[in-house]
Parts: sequence; structure tokens; C-alpha cells
Amino acid sequence: MIAEVFGVVAPVLFGAALGFGWARFGPAFNTELLASLVLVVGTPCLIFSTLTKFSVDLHAVGTMALAALMSIVIISAVGSAILFATRQPVGTFLPSLLFPNSGNMGLPLCLFAFGDEGLALGIAFFTVTSVGNFTLGAWLASGGKSPVRLLRTPLIWAALTGVAFLAAGIKPPLWLSNTTRLIGDFTIPAILIALGVALAKLRVANMGRAALIGVLRLGLGVVLGLSLAELLHFEGVARGVVILQCAMPVAVYNFLFAQRYGNTPSDVAGGVVVSTTISFLTLPFLIAYLL
Repeated sequence: MIAEVFGVVAPVLFGAALGFGWARFGPAFNTELLASLVLVVGTPCLIFSTLTKFSVDLHAVGTMALAALMSIVIISAVGSAILFATRQPVGTFLPSLLFPNSGNMGLPLCLFAFGDEGLALGIAFFTVTSVGNFTLGAWLASGGKSPVRLLRTPLIWAALTGVAFLAAGIKPPLWLSNTTRLIGDFTIPAILIALGVALAKLRVANMGRAALIGVLRLGLGVVLGLSLAELLHFEGVARGVVILQCAMPVAVYNFLFAQRYGNTPSDVAGGVVVSTTISFLTLPFLIAYLL
């Protein structure tokens, strides 16, 4: 069991450590360029390639997407109540509770823990939360001034196109399949390196507040994942994926939006750093439980 757990966790840890070390000791790293390539090109190709390459159950993908949507709705209510009760600014910290790092950390873990089926289901969860992050999350971070970006998000179009091929039972042309697979294959290593670079550059300003947000994100996520698995009668790989994705730390993009709109980015960065650090320490136990 120890070797199996290490085989799942080690690639994620070493990938992030590579990015962290590069940011601290290597030449200048263009994080914005890599993030743009991953978001606009790599991830859409990975989504399309995964959905069309494997024999994925369309109902399972749809149910996982529903679980992701339910997680956003439930955390919106519960998280808002907790933030009000603890007198924390909702617009600043609700996105950190709502949107886990289901891409940079979640997708590699789903792949290594549950194989291709796990990656496909993880992508379904990730697509919904990413669209939410780039619409609702950006709107909250901007204080309600950000425009809705749904139609400008390549992830949603890649997912819809992949689902269309899947539903019709049609294989994409070989040139399209090979191209999206080739480009998509760089995505998971790239997002792990980007995660490490981001962690190396972030600084914790208010440790108490950062600890509160980090613990809430992870604690609520685990409870929510277990609850959704029971409610939707998930078993096997689907159960593992929904719990794993819900239990991920604060997404780095929450910090980027806070920074863009001047919404106390240093406090949001603290939540990212603390929750990710705790997650690295607890991941082996979570993976052991899910396997």
C-alpha cells in the first residue's frame, strides 16, 4: 500500500518541487506565459483528447459535472454563512472556499490514482469549477464589476465539443485526435511546474486568517466530497474522484483574480500557501483511504 500511495503522490510532489526550485534558484520564469499556454491551449486540448480517446460513460461524465455544480452551490451557502459569522469579507474569501485546485493538483492525482477513467471524470469536475472560477470567482473578486466570461473560456468549448463527439459515438479525425493528444500531453507536467513556481512567489501576510481559510477549504471539501459521493451513489473510481477533487486546496487563480482587482491579494495568497502545504502533508493519508 505504501508503494502504491507513493506512486500516486510522488509525481505531484516532485513536479511541484521542480517548479519551486526553478523559481528560487533558476533563471527568470515567465509564469504568465506558461499559465496562458496551459489555460488557452493545453487544457482545452487535454479535455477534448481525453473525452474522445477513451470509452467514457457519458452519464458518468454528466453526473460528475453535476456533482461539481452542486459543490459550488453548497459551498456558496455554507461558506458565506461561516465568513459572515467570523467577520471575514465574503467577496475576498468566498472564491477561495468555492474553487479548489482541481486542475494543477486534482487532475494529476486523478490520473495517477485512478487511471484514464479517473482523468476523464476529473476533467468533468475541473471543467465546471474552472468555468465557475473564471465567471463567478472573477465577479466576486472584482466586487461585482467583472463581466461574465463564460463565452470567452476555451475550456467550456473544448468540453462541449468533446461531449458532442462522445454523445454521437463519433471518433474525431486522426489528425485532430493526434494533434490534441500531442498538445494536451504537456499540460499535466506544465501545471505542476506552474504550481511550484506560484508557491515559491506567494507570501503569507496574515497567518491567522490564512490558516482559517486553508483549514476551511480542506475541511469543508472533504466533508462535501464524502456527502456528494453518498448522495449521488458514487462507487469505485467516481467516488474517489469526487472526494479527491473536493478536497483539493485553494486554487491559485483565486490569488490572480484578487491581485488583478486589488482585493487584498496577500491575504488570498496566504490561503493558497497554507492550504497547499497542509494538503501535501495529508495527501498520502487521503490517497490511502481512497485506494
